[in-house]
Amino acid sequence: MKSKKSPCIDACDFSSAKGWCLGCGRTRKECQQWKAMTPYSVNILQKELKKRMHRLKTK
Repeated sequence: MKSKKSPCIDACDFSSAKGWCLGCGRTRKECQQWKAMTPYSVNILQKELKKRMHRLKTK
């Protein structure tokens, strides 16, 4: 099975109003759970991260 490439860009900053990382868009909990997530969950989260990052950049 392929390993899941983390969206982390080593710019961790969880200071957004929603607690999302300003570098990748994940919450601390999502970062901690990343390696244990199923491929289905990863796909869903990756779609959500695109939306989150768009929201963070438009503010």
